[in-house]
Amino acid sequence: MERLPGFRDFYPEPLPGNEPWSCDARQYIFDTWRSVARRYGFREYDGPPLEPLELYTNKSGNEIVGQLFNFIDKGERAVSMRPELTPTVARMVATSERAYKKPIKWFALPQLFRYEKQQKGRLREHFQFNCDIFGEQANAADAEIIALLIDSLRSFGLTAEDFVLRLSSRQAWQGFYEARNPDASKAYEFYQVVDKIEREKPEISREKLAPLGISYDDVVSFIQKSEPTPELQAVLDNLAARGLSDFVKTDYGVIRGLAYYTGVVFEAFDRKGEFRAIAGGGRYDNLIKLVSNGKVDLPALGFGMGDVVLLELLKVRGKLPKFSANLNAFMMIEDETLRAESLSLIQQLREGGLLVDYSLTPTKGDKQFKRAQELGSKFTVRLEKSDTGTIAVVKNLQTRQEERVNPSEVATKLKS
Repeated sequence: MERLPGFRDFYPEPLPGNEPWSCDARQYIFDTWRSVARRYGFREYDGPPLEPLELYTNKSGNEIVGQLFNFIDKGERAVSMRPELTPTVARMVATSERAYKKPIKWFALPQLFRYEKQQKGRLREHFQFNCDIFGEQANAADAEIIALLIDSLRSFGLTAEDFVLRLSSRQAWQGFYEARNPDASKAYEFYQVVDKIEREKPEISREKLAPLGISYDDVVSFIQKSEPTPELQAVLDNLAARGLSDFVKTDYGVIRGLAYYTGVVFEAFDRKGEFRAIAGGGRYDNLIKLVSNGKVDLPALGFGMGDVVLLELLKVRGKLPKFSANLNAFMMIEDETLRAESLSLIQQLREGGLLVDYSLTPTKGDKQFKRAQELGSKFTVRLEKSDTGTIAVVKNLQTRQEERVNPSEVATKLKS
Protein backbone atom coordinates (compact mmCIF):
# COMPACT_ATOMS: atom_id res chain seq x y z
CA MET A 1 0.00 0.00 0.00
CA GLU A 2 1.25 3.47 -0.89
CA ARG A 3 0.15 6.78 0.57
CA LEU A 4 -2.18 9.01 -1.43
CA PRO A 5 -0.64 11.54 -3.86
CA GLY A 6 0.08 14.88 -2.27
CA PHE A 7 0.14 13.55 1.30
CA ARG A 8 3.16 12.93 3.53
CA ASP A 9 4.58 10.42 5.97
CA PHE A 10 6.64 11.98 8.77
CA TYR A 11 9.53 9.85 10.04
CA PRO A 12 11.80 10.27 13.08
CA GLU A 13 15.37 11.03 12.06
CA PRO A 14 17.57 9.63 10.64
CA LEU A 15 15.21 9.53 7.67
CA PRO A 16 14.93 6.30 5.68
CA GLY A 17 15.78 6.24 1.98
CA ASN A 18 14.57 9.26 0.05
CA GLU A 19 11.83 10.26 2.50
CA PRO A 20 12.14 14.05 2.90
CA TRP A 21 9.65 14.70 5.69
CA SER A 22 11.07 14.69 9.20
CA CYS A 23 8.74 14.54 12.19
CA ASP A 24 11.55 16.02 14.28
CA ALA A 25 11.81 19.01 11.95
CA ARG A 26 8.04 19.42 11.97
CA GLN A 27 7.98 19.48 15.78
CA TYR A 28 10.87 21.97 15.82
CA ILE A 29 8.86 24.27 13.55
CA PHE A 30 5.72 23.87 15.69
CA ASP A 31 7.63 24.60 18.91
CA THR A 32 9.18 27.72 17.38
CA TRP A 33 5.86 29.00 16.07
CA ARG A 34 4.19 28.47 19.42
CA SER A 35 7.00 30.14 21.33
CA VAL A 36 6.94 33.32 19.23
CA ALA A 37 3.14 33.60 19.22
CA ARG A 38 3.01 33.31 23.00
CA ARG A 39 5.70 35.97 23.36
CA TYR A 40 3.32 38.31 21.53
CA GLY A 41 0.44 37.46 23.87
CA PHE A 42 -1.45 35.19 21.45
CA ARG A 43 -3.54 32.29 22.75
CA GLU A 44 -3.89 28.95 20.96
CA TYR A 45 -7.20 27.66 19.56
CA ASP A 46 -8.32 25.00 17.09
CA GLY A 47 -11.44 23.99 15.20
CA PRO A 48 -12.86 20.91 13.47
CA PRO A 49 -11.10 19.52 10.37
CA LEU A 50 -14.55 19.02 8.78
CA GLU A 51 -16.86 21.98 8.14
CA PRO A 52 -20.10 22.69 6.26
CA LEU A 53 -19.30 23.27 2.58
CA GLU A 54 -21.37 26.45 2.75
CA LEU A 55 -18.79 28.04 5.06
CA TYR A 56 -16.34 28.16 2.14
CA THR A 57 -18.73 28.81 -0.76
CA ASN A 58 -20.26 31.79 1.08
CA LYS A 59 -16.81 33.33 1.40
CA SER A 60 -15.14 32.36 -1.87
CA GLY A 61 -17.98 31.40 -4.23
CA ASN A 62 -18.82 28.03 -5.81
CA GLU A 63 -15.62 28.04 -7.88
CA ILE A 64 -13.67 26.98 -4.78
CA VAL A 65 -15.47 23.60 -4.69
CA GLY A 66 -13.11 22.18 -7.33
CA GLN A 67 -10.20 22.74 -4.91
CA LEU A 68 -11.81 20.98 -1.94
CA PHE A 69 -12.02 17.48 -0.50
CA ASN A 70 -15.80 17.65 -0.17
CA PHE A 71 -18.58 15.07 0.02
CA ILE A 72 -22.08 14.34 1.30
CA ASP A 73 -21.87 12.79 4.77
CA LYS A 74 -24.15 10.12 6.28
CA GLY A 75 -26.43 12.85 7.60
CA GLU A 76 -26.96 14.10 4.02
CA ARG A 77 -24.92 17.23 4.79
CA ALA A 78 -22.57 18.85 2.24
CA VAL A 79 -19.23 19.02 4.07
CA SER A 80 -15.58 19.69 3.29
CA MET A 81 -12.18 19.06 4.80
CA ARG A 82 -10.93 22.49 5.80
CA PRO A 83 -8.80 24.16 3.07
CA GLU A 84 -8.00 27.10 5.36
CA LEU A 85 -8.77 28.13 8.94
CA THR A 86 -9.84 31.76 8.56
CA PRO A 87 -13.55 30.95 7.93
CA THR A 88 -13.54 28.62 10.94
CA VAL A 89 -12.04 31.18 13.30
CA ALA A 90 -14.39 33.83 11.90
CA ARG A 91 -17.32 31.54 12.76
CA MET A 92 -15.92 30.87 16.23
CA VAL A 93 -15.35 34.57 16.97
CA ALA A 94 -18.78 35.53 15.63
CA THR A 95 -20.34 32.96 17.97
CA SER A 96 -18.37 33.70 21.15
CA GLU A 97 -16.74 37.13 20.87
CA ARG A 98 -18.67 38.48 23.90
CA ALA A 99 -16.76 36.07 26.14
CA TYR A 100 -13.40 37.70 25.31
CA LYS A 101 -11.82 41.07 25.94
CA LYS A 102 -10.81 42.97 22.80
CA PRO A 103 -8.56 42.79 20.96
CA ILE A 104 -8.70 39.00 20.63
CA LYS A 105 -5.26 37.62 19.68
CA TRP A 106 -5.35 33.94 18.69
CA PHE A 107 -3.10 31.47 16.87
CA ALA A 108 -3.47 27.89 15.62
CA LEU A 109 -1.44 25.14 13.91
CA PRO A 110 -4.04 23.34 11.76
CA GLN A 111 -3.57 20.70 9.10
CA LEU A 112 -5.29 21.90 5.92
CA PHE A 113 -6.42 20.08 2.78
CA ARG A 114 -6.80 21.21 -0.83
CA TYR A 115 -7.43 19.04 -3.88
CA GLU A 116 -4.89 20.73 -6.13
CA LYS A 117 -2.24 19.78 -8.63
CA GLN A 118 0.98 19.03 -6.79
CA GLN A 119 3.76 21.57 -7.37
CA LYS A 120 7.02 22.55 -5.73
CA GLY A 121 6.09 23.96 -2.34
CA ARG A 122 2.41 22.95 -2.63
CA LEU A 123 0.89 19.61 -1.68
CA ARG A 124 -2.67 18.43 -1.04
CA GLU A 125 -2.18 18.81 2.69
CA HIS A 126 0.03 20.98 4.83
CA PHE A 127 0.31 22.39 8.32
CA GLN A 128 -0.04 26.12 8.78
CA PHE A 129 0.73 28.77 11.38
CA ASN A 130 -2.34 31.01 11.63
CA CYS A 131 -2.29 34.22 13.69
CA ASP A 132 -5.22 36.64 13.85
CA ILE A 133 -6.30 39.76 15.72
CA PHE A 134 -10.01 40.61 16.12
CA GLY A 135 -11.66 43.79 17.35
CA GLU A 136 -8.92 46.33 16.57
CA GLN A 137 -9.22 48.85 13.74
CA ALA A 138 -5.98 50.80 14.37
CA ASN A 139 -3.03 50.32 12.02
CA ALA A 140 -0.97 49.39 15.08
CA ALA A 141 -2.64 45.97 14.83
CA ASP A 142 -1.42 45.58 11.24
CA ALA A 143 2.11 46.42 12.37
CA GLU A 144 1.82 43.99 15.30
CA ILE A 145 0.78 41.05 13.11
CA ILE A 146 3.54 41.84 10.58
CA ALA A 147 6.14 42.10 13.35
CA LEU A 148 4.99 38.70 14.65
CA LEU A 149 5.48 37.21 11.19
CA ILE A 150 8.96 38.74 10.89
CA ASP A 151 10.01 37.50 14.33
CA SER A 152 8.65 34.04 13.56
CA LEU A 153 11.02 33.78 10.60
CA ARG A 154 13.90 35.35 12.51
CA SER A 155 13.47 32.74 15.24
CA PHE A 156 14.59 30.09 12.72
CA GLY A 157 17.85 31.98 12.18
CA LEU A 158 16.72 33.72 8.99
CA THR A 159 17.81 37.33 8.44
CA ALA A 160 16.90 40.30 6.25
CA GLU A 161 19.26 38.79 3.66
CA ASP A 162 17.06 35.68 3.54
CA PHE A 163 13.51 37.08 3.31
CA VAL A 164 11.44 40.21 2.77
CA LEU A 165 7.81 41.15 3.44
CA ARG A 166 6.16 42.91 0.53
CA LEU A 167 3.43 45.27 1.79
CA SER A 168 0.50 46.47 -0.27
CA SER A 169 -2.99 47.94 0.17
CA ARG A 170 -6.34 46.69 -1.09
CA GLN A 171 -7.69 50.19 -0.47
CA ALA A 172 -5.10 51.62 -2.83
CA TRP A 173 -6.05 49.06 -5.48
CA GLN A 174 -9.75 49.68 -4.87
CA GLY A 175 -9.21 53.40 -5.52
CA PHE A 176 -7.25 52.56 -8.67
CA TYR A 177 -10.04 50.31 -9.95
CA GLU A 178 -12.96 52.65 -9.10
CA ALA A 179 -11.27 55.53 -10.93
CA ARG A 180 -11.32 53.43 -14.11
CA ASN A 181 -14.38 51.18 -13.82
CA PRO A 182 -17.59 52.01 -11.87
CA ASP A 183 -18.80 48.39 -11.93
CA ALA A 184 -18.07 47.12 -8.40
CA SER A 185 -19.17 43.60 -9.35
CA LYS A 186 -16.06 43.24 -11.55
CA ALA A 187 -13.58 44.36 -8.87
CA TYR A 188 -12.76 40.82 -7.70
CA GLU A 189 -12.12 39.77 -11.30
CA PHE A 190 -9.66 42.67 -11.57
CA TYR A 191 -7.91 41.69 -8.32
CA GLN A 192 -7.48 38.16 -9.64
CA VAL A 193 -5.71 39.47 -12.74
CA VAL A 194 -3.37 41.65 -10.67
CA ASP A 195 -2.67 38.78 -8.28
CA LYS A 196 -1.31 36.70 -11.18
CA ILE A 197 0.32 39.51 -13.15
CA GLU A 198 3.88 38.58 -12.11
CA ARG A 199 3.36 34.97 -13.20
CA GLU A 200 1.40 35.57 -16.41
CA LYS A 201 2.77 36.67 -19.77
CA PRO A 202 2.03 40.39 -20.41
CA GLU A 203 -0.17 39.62 -23.44
CA ILE A 204 -2.40 37.35 -21.34
CA SER A 205 -2.82 40.01 -18.64
CA ARG A 206 -3.57 42.64 -21.31
CA GLU A 207 -6.26 40.39 -22.76
CA LYS A 208 -7.89 39.86 -19.35
CA LEU A 209 -7.79 43.57 -18.46
CA ALA A 210 -9.21 44.81 -21.76
CA PRO A 211 -12.88 43.87 -21.05
CA LEU A 212 -12.58 45.73 -17.75
CA GLY A 213 -11.52 48.90 -19.55
CA ILE A 214 -8.21 49.02 -17.69
CA SER A 215 -4.80 49.50 -19.29
CA TYR A 216 -2.08 46.96 -18.57
CA ASP A 217 0.50 49.77 -18.74
CA ASP A 218 -1.44 51.74 -16.07
CA VAL A 219 -1.39 48.71 -13.78
CA VAL A 220 2.35 48.17 -14.27
CA SER A 221 3.06 51.87 -13.67
CA PHE A 222 0.98 51.82 -10.46
CA ILE A 223 2.97 48.81 -9.21
CA GLN A 224 6.31 50.39 -10.09
CA LYS A 225 5.52 53.58 -8.14
CA SER A 226 4.05 51.73 -5.11
CA GLU A 227 3.56 54.99 -3.20
CA PRO A 228 2.51 54.16 0.39
CA THR A 229 -0.99 55.16 1.40
CA PRO A 230 -1.38 56.86 4.82
CA GLU A 231 -2.37 53.52 6.36
CA LEU A 232 0.69 51.80 4.89
CA GLN A 233 2.98 54.63 6.00
CA ALA A 234 1.66 54.29 9.56
CA VAL A 235 2.55 50.59 9.51
CA LEU A 236 6.01 51.30 8.07
CA ASP A 237 6.69 53.92 10.76
CA ASN A 238 5.59 51.48 13.48
CA LEU A 239 7.91 48.76 12.17
CA ALA A 240 10.77 51.27 11.86
CA ALA A 241 10.38 52.10 15.56
CA ARG A 242 10.94 48.39 16.28
CA GLY A 243 14.07 48.29 14.11
CA LEU A 244 12.40 46.05 11.50
CA SER A 245 12.54 48.29 8.42
CA ASP A 246 15.09 46.08 6.68
CA PHE A 247 12.55 43.25 6.52
CA VAL A 248 9.79 45.12 4.64
CA LYS A 249 9.17 47.07 1.47
CA THR A 250 6.12 48.60 -0.22
CA ASP A 251 5.22 46.60 -3.30
CA TYR A 252 1.83 46.87 -5.01
CA GLY A 253 2.62 43.75 -6.99
CA VAL A 254 1.08 41.99 -3.98
CA ILE A 255 -2.71 42.13 -3.84
CA ARG A 256 -3.78 38.74 -2.39
CA GLY A 257 -6.35 37.01 -4.61
CA LEU A 258 -8.92 36.21 -1.92
CA ALA A 259 -12.01 38.41 -2.12
CA TYR A 260 -12.37 39.16 1.58
CA TYR A 261 -9.27 41.37 2.08
CA THR A 262 -10.05 45.03 2.78
CA GLY A 263 -6.89 46.89 3.84
CA VAL A 264 -3.17 46.29 4.25
CA VAL A 265 -2.06 42.99 2.66
CA PHE A 266 1.37 41.38 2.62
CA GLU A 267 3.38 38.35 1.54
CA ALA A 268 6.77 37.05 2.66
CA PHE A 269 9.28 35.84 0.06
CA ASP A 270 12.83 34.55 0.11
CA ARG A 271 15.22 37.20 -1.22
CA LYS A 272 16.65 34.94 -3.92
CA GLY A 273 13.24 34.16 -5.40
CA GLU A 274 13.76 30.41 -5.29
CA PHE A 275 10.45 29.52 -3.65
CA ARG A 276 6.76 30.30 -3.59
CA ALA A 277 5.51 32.80 -0.99
CA ILE A 278 6.51 31.73 2.53
CA ALA A 279 3.50 33.40 4.15
CA GLY A 280 0.72 35.84 3.39
CA GLY A 281 -2.10 37.74 5.01
CA GLY A 282 -3.81 41.05 5.57
CA ARG A 283 -6.85 42.82 6.93
CA TYR A 284 -10.33 41.34 6.35
CA ASP A 285 -12.73 43.61 8.22
CA ASN A 286 -15.94 42.33 6.59
CA LEU A 287 -15.56 38.57 7.04
CA ILE A 288 -17.01 38.28 10.56
CA LYS A 289 -20.07 40.19 9.38
CA LEU A 290 -20.42 37.93 6.34
CA VAL A 291 -20.07 34.68 8.30
CA SER A 292 -22.53 35.84 11.01
CA ASN A 293 -25.11 37.11 8.47
CA GLY A 294 -24.66 40.64 9.75
CA LYS A 295 -25.14 39.86 13.46
CA VAL A 296 -21.52 40.57 14.47
CA ASP A 297 -19.27 43.20 12.92
CA LEU A 298 -15.65 43.10 14.09
CA PRO A 299 -12.49 44.29 12.33
CA ALA A 300 -9.99 41.48 11.77
CA LEU A 301 -6.59 40.73 10.29
CA GLY A 302 -4.11 37.88 10.23
CA PHE A 303 -1.67 35.71 8.30
CA GLY A 304 -0.95 32.10 7.46
CA MET A 305 2.48 30.46 7.07
CA GLY A 306 2.69 26.93 5.66
CA ASP A 307 5.24 24.35 6.73
CA VAL A 308 6.13 23.07 3.23
CA VAL A 309 7.87 26.14 1.75
CA LEU A 310 9.32 27.09 5.13
CA LEU A 311 10.92 23.68 5.59
CA GLU A 312 12.39 23.77 2.07
CA LEU A 313 13.84 27.23 2.74
CA LEU A 314 15.35 26.21 6.08
CA LYS A 315 16.98 23.16 4.47
CA VAL A 316 18.54 25.17 1.64
CA ARG A 317 19.79 27.88 4.02
CA GLY A 318 21.20 25.29 6.44
CA LYS A 319 19.05 26.54 9.31
CA LEU A 320 17.74 23.20 10.59
CA PRO A 321 19.45 21.77 13.68
CA LYS A 322 20.60 18.17 13.83
CA PHE A 323 17.93 15.98 15.39
CA SER A 324 18.25 12.93 17.61
CA ALA A 325 16.38 11.36 20.51
CA ASN A 326 18.29 13.78 22.79
CA LEU A 327 18.29 11.40 25.73
CA ASN A 328 19.58 12.60 29.05
CA ALA A 329 20.83 9.09 29.78
CA PHE A 330 20.93 5.53 28.53
CA MET A 331 20.83 2.92 31.29
CA MET A 332 23.40 0.18 30.69
CA ILE A 333 22.32 -3.13 32.26
CA GLU A 334 25.43 -5.29 32.07
CA ASP A 335 24.70 -7.32 35.21
CA GLU A 336 21.31 -8.99 34.85
CA THR A 337 21.10 -9.51 38.62
CA LEU A 338 20.81 -5.71 38.84
CA ARG A 339 18.00 -5.37 36.26
CA ALA A 340 15.30 -4.87 38.90
CA GLU A 341 17.31 -2.13 40.63
CA SER A 342 18.10 -0.58 37.24
CA LEU A 343 14.40 -0.50 36.31
CA SER A 344 13.64 1.15 39.64
CA LEU A 345 16.23 3.86 38.95
CA ILE A 346 14.97 4.32 35.37
CA GLN A 347 11.47 4.89 36.69
CA GLN A 348 12.69 7.45 39.25
CA LEU A 349 14.65 9.35 36.60
CA ARG A 350 11.71 9.43 34.20
CA GLU A 351 9.35 10.60 36.93
CA GLY A 352 11.85 13.38 37.54
CA GLY A 353 11.40 14.59 33.97
CA LEU A 354 14.55 13.08 32.46
CA LEU A 355 14.65 11.31 29.08
CA VAL A 356 15.97 7.80 29.70
CA ASP A 357 16.10 4.66 27.57
CA TYR A 358 17.57 1.18 27.99
CA SER A 359 17.76 -2.26 26.36
CA LEU A 360 14.54 -4.17 26.91
CA THR A 361 16.30 -7.53 26.72
CA PRO A 362 19.74 -8.80 27.84
CA THR A 363 22.30 -7.35 25.40
CA LYS A 364 26.09 -7.20 25.29
CA GLY A 365 27.62 -4.06 26.77
CA ASP A 366 29.22 -2.86 23.54
CA LYS A 367 25.88 -3.05 21.71
CA GLN A 368 24.18 -1.12 24.50
CA PHE A 369 26.87 1.55 24.32
CA LYS A 370 26.47 1.80 20.54
CA ARG A 371 22.73 2.21 20.99
CA ALA A 372 23.31 5.03 23.48
CA GLN A 373 25.44 6.85 20.90
CA GLU A 374 22.87 6.29 18.12
CA LEU A 375 20.19 7.88 20.28
CA GLY A 376 22.35 10.91 21.02
CA SER A 377 22.41 10.24 24.75
CA LYS A 378 24.43 12.67 26.84
CA PHE A 379 25.26 10.12 29.53
CA THR A 380 25.28 6.42 30.22
CA VAL A 381 24.42 5.10 33.66
CA ARG A 382 25.12 1.61 34.93
CA LEU A 383 24.79 0.00 38.34
CA GLU A 384 27.60 -1.96 39.95
CA LYS A 385 27.87 -3.98 43.13
CA SER A 386 30.40 -2.87 45.73
CA ASP A 387 31.37 -3.76 49.29
CA THR A 388 29.11 -0.99 50.57
CA GLY A 389 26.14 -1.85 48.32
CA THR A 390 25.07 -0.78 44.83
CA ILE A 391 26.68 2.27 43.22
CA ALA A 392 25.92 4.08 39.96
CA VAL A 393 28.57 4.83 37.35
CA VAL A 394 27.66 7.96 35.37
CA LYS A 395 29.65 8.51 32.15
CA ASN A 396 29.67 11.75 30.15
CA LEU A 397 29.72 10.66 26.49
CA GLN A 398 31.35 13.91 25.36
CA THR A 399 34.24 14.05 27.82
CA ARG A 400 34.30 10.26 28.47
CA GLN A 401 34.73 11.02 32.17
CA GLU A 402 33.13 8.65 34.67
CA GLU A 403 31.90 9.38 38.17
CA ARG A 404 30.69 6.95 40.83
CA VAL A 405 27.75 8.20 42.89
CA ASN A 406 24.99 6.86 45.10
CA PRO A 407 21.97 5.83 42.93
CA SER A 408 19.86 8.43 44.75
CA GLU A 409 22.23 11.15 43.45
CA VAL A 410 22.03 10.21 39.75
CA ALA A 411 19.08 12.53 38.91
CA THR A 412 20.82 15.53 40.45
CA LYS A 413 24.03 14.67 38.61
CA LEU A 414 22.30 14.40 35.24
CA LYS A 415 20.35 17.63 35.69
CA SER A 416 23.48 19.56 36.72
